[in-house]
Amino acid sequence: MSEASDQSRERVPKTVQVPAPTAWPMIAALGLTMAFAGLVTSFVVSAVGAVLLLAGAVGWFGEVFPQQHCELAEVEPAAAPVIAARAAAARLAVGEQGHRGILPLEIYPYSAGIKGGIAGGFVMAGLAVIHGVLAHGSPWYTINILAATAMANLANASTAALSAFDPQAFMVALVIHGIVSLLVGLLYGVMLPIVPRNPIFFGGVVAPLLWSGILYASLKVINPVLDARIEWRWFVLCQIGFGVVAGLVVARSERIHTFQHLPFAMRMGIEAPGVMSKRERG
Repeated sequence: MSEASDQSRERVPKTVQVPAPTAWPMIAALGLTMAFAGLVTSFVVSAVGAVLLLAGAVGWFGEVFPQQHCELAEVEPAAAPVIAARAAAARLAVGEQGHRGILPLEIYPYSAGIKGGIAGGFVMAGLAVIHGVLAHGSPWYTINILAATAMANLANASTAALSAFDPQAFMVALVIHGIVSLLVGLLYGVMLPIVPRNPIFFGGVVAPLLWSGILYASLKVINPVLDARIEWRWFVLCQIGFGVVAGLVVARSERIHTFQHLPFAMRMGIEAPGVMSKRERG
């Protein structure tokens, strides 16, 4: 093998003829550019460009006629081909030795998120009522502030009016709080399987702090009344209470396996030879 390659290298010529480099094409291009540039600048520029274009064309023509100008270039011998050794790849099955091909392998059912949202909503509502009683002497104060998001008549209400019981405001606040609690609970059910370590810390601390930061930056637009009267320490405490309870309920729920790692044919119930096991006869 080595002797044959050495002989082939000896047969390769040491030099080869290649077209000689020339600057005439660039001179012709410069002349053509100046000739057109003179149309918007000066006749002198066009005249100089025409001279350069003519000189470049004549010089360029002389490089190839009657005989093309060439020069000798050294030829470097080709390097010996590199043959890589093929190694078999070791493949792990899903779940083997901690291997996780598609995350998550297990998820919580949607019902777990709904239950967590309901439980966290009750805890958050209890903390909000305690805040209203301790800070303003009325359990309806925080409820009426939440209802002011959708009720214009409470936008400029006094503290005394916000501390009084209003059946319509109570129903509006109940609907808003219930919908938001269910949606956030579902979000917890979807997000917590992606956080395999310390899901309670994520659900009870990280997520409430992120949510509080988003509301702190956008509450002036969403609810100006709440933004003007909110007490952020109690608000963050209510969010953490919701997150801890909802996270506990979701994390303690039984997980179900996902079918993401299965072939498409098996997920769709299509009989595919070689992919799905044969049905038992008899």
